[in-house]
Amino acid sequence: MNELYKRPRVIAVSNQKGGVGKTTTAVNLATALAAVNKKVLVLDFDPQGNATVSFGIERKNAPKNMYQVLMGETKISSAIVWTKIPNLSVVVSSKDLAGADFELSHKDAPQFYLKKALDSEILSYDYIFIDCPPAVGMLTVNALVAADSVIVPVQCEYLALEGVADLMKTIDRVKRNFNHGLEIQGIVLTMFDGRTGLSEVVAQDVRSFFGAKVYKSVIPRNVRVSEAPSHGKPILLYDFKSKGAQAYIALAGEILKQETKK
Repeated sequence: MNELYKRPRVIAVSNQKGGVGKTTTAVNLATALAAVNKKVLVLDFDPQGNATVSFGIERKNAPKNMYQVLMGETKISSAIVWTKIPNLSVVVSSKDLAGADFELSHKDAPQFYLKKALDSEILSYDYIFIDCPPAVGMLTVNALVAADSVIVPVQCEYLALEGVADLMKTIDRVKRNFNHGLEIQGIVLTMFDGRTGLSEVVAQDVRSFFGAKVYKSVIPRNVRVSEAPSHGKPILLYDFKSKGAQAYIALAGEILKQETKK
């Protein structure tokens, strides 16, 4: 392999609970990093395909999809779709991913299919984000086995830590058995509503539980962030001046600082 080649950092964005801002975080972090000239690839690993939609891409127009990549039917490089954002590309989701758990369970070493796909070719990216499905099944395990680290969005609402505890157990099992280098990149507090005392209480609970792993940047509950996907745009393109966009820019800055310390 070329000595000058630098392997991309692979980051899984995961939480088994739905509606916590997982896809929003993956899409907007990728966009913010692309905006500072980092080359970024997003793998839409969720059968719902929300990341694909958030970039204004129609699945039917993509040459290949994530299911075909996972099953070894095509290479990642053949499935890449460039977005309207410079430096940012996507491998789109497929509804067929919904049956991948069952299909993989009948194969040898089913946990390593995504890792094999990523390792099979040189991909000249700085970052690869994997938008995981909201469940701890074989798709999420594949993402964790292939990843260097995990970003966990946690919404500032009641029972926020309940689902995270199960995800942490899964991450620990994957680390012990399949991917010894896997680490928690960070915890992102999302949907923070400063008008309610509950958000502040939950934020304090999460910080006391995870300590320094929790990012200082907090993603507010923001109508503009919710609207952006329906327009096929990340919030940074839809409304750059919104509080949500500025929060994701700040979060990207924290992640870049993390990388320079390594």
